Amino acid sequence: MLSNKGMNISPSPTLAIDAKFKEMKANGEDVVGFGCGEPDFDTPRHIKDAAIEAINSGMTKYTPAAGTLELRKAVAKKFKEENGLDYAPTDIVISNGAKHSLVNAFMAILNPGDEVIVPAPFWVSYPEMIKIADGTPVIIYTTEENSFKATVEDFKKVLTPSTKAIVLNSPSNPTGMVYSEDELRQIADFAVENNLYVISDEIYEHLLYEGTHTSIASFNEKIKDLTIVINGVSKTYAMTGWRIGFAAANPKIAKIMSSIQSHAASNPNSIAQAATVAALEGDKTCVKEMIEQFKNRRDYMVNTINEIDGVSCKKPNGAFYIMMNIEKLIGKTYYGKTINSSDDFADIFLSVAKVAVVPGSGFGADNYVRWSYATSMETIEEGLKRLKMFLENKF
Repeated sequence: MLSNKGMNISPSPTLAIDAKFKEMKANGEDVVGFGCGEPDFDTPRHIKDAAIEAINSGMTKYTPAAGTLELRKAVAKKFKEENGLDYAPTDIVISNGAKHSLVNAFMAILNPGDEVIVPAPFWVSYPEMIKIADGTPVIIYTTEENSFKATVEDFKKVLTPSTKAIVLNSPSNPTGMVYSEDELRQIADFAVENNLYVISDEIYEHLLYEGTHTSIASFNEKIKDLTIVINGVSKTYAMTGWRIGFAAANPKIAKIMSSIQSHAASNPNSIAQAATVAALEGDKTCVKEMIEQFKNRRDYMVNTINEIDGVSCKKPNGAFYIMMNIEKLIGKTYYGKTINSSDDFADIFLSVAKVAVVPGSGFGADNYVRWSYATSMETIEEGLKRLKMFLENKF
């Protein structure tokens, strides 16, 4: 007998698409990929130098389970200066990526039968993480007309005595939408009124093209006490492979998360932790340069997609993703195959045009596919040229 829970966990479709893309590329096929949310920039030099110095100075041993004191102090300083949040280093837990931080968070607060409200479109891993932690994901479906954002009224419709938490992701993967301060205040009041935890995934915090980022935990002590803020360095500093994320929570939750992690992973990578200190405390010019390029790519993609018959998209305000609406393509036949879902579109598009995008089904949005613009402008131009040719039956 194998684990029933384990067998009910679905693999990540984004990583599956990326793996298929890389396999095709390795086989010599002329394929272009827009699947994985990974910046195409190199990790900045000063961060890599800090890692080399850590190796040379012997920082290659175990660290405390929740991370080095130096890094937790740097994270606490970041929260204070950038988000107006006061956390002690003991309130911070450093993990093997923000994904690991999320798993720790769900495991720290959930018991069997607890419900967690997840607005769709959602990052593919949220429901599976909740199930791993013995919770029950409750999906609420947002609309493109409302910029894919959930409202308090949406939350009220699914609120039950078993509701334990709400997941927020702003800026969002996969939609790129950003909650306004007023919208977040309304959600914060609702969470406090109903004593609900808020898992606030802010990993794309710095990848904003309009407006400013607001952390829901910053409004008052009541919502701060109920919020677990998730963040990391993967997206902002092009450090996906370094696997460093961090969470901030009230002392009781932070202690539980640290205890869980001590048994699951011992501690995050010591060398990557030293590099993360350099990232958080170093020059931010590299971040500004990346954001400017992402913005240019976004604008080009949005304008080009909306000029192509049969598809459309809404301009995102953050992250580096575009959700392309394929509703008008459903039921149509291309190259001898009928598109009945986003999975069908992604499969036919990859087979015929050699372009990898992620079907919206994994995000709870089957009339959409996700494009990542964390890739070169040359690749973007080629991918969108193939999209137009594909829809015009020119392959």
